[in-house]
Amino acid sequence: MTTGPDRKPWWQTRSGVALVGFVAIAGFFLLAEHTAHLFGVLPYLLVLACPLLHFFMHSHHDKGDGSAGAVHHQSPSPKPDSTNRVGP
Repeated sequence: MTTGPDRKPWWQTRSGVALVGFVAIAGFFLLAEHTAHLFGVLPYLLVLACPLLHFFMHSHHDKGDGSAGAVHHQSPSPKPDSTNRVGP
């Protein structure tokens, strides 16, 4: 099925506009009538989102550079203070 320059996308056809309108109206009524059910599920959705967040948020740690461990940053060694010298 090829789309030529004279063919419209499905959502711009008459039946597509009717379908999108029907889905929007049905979604509104489902949300309005079942709000209590949706709010009851929210804590479980947060718990289920944790593994996904863990997977995607920690993906930047492994860059594939061949290093086996994590890079540990050390603070530079303190420079000797020239003002507290003993002697000439």
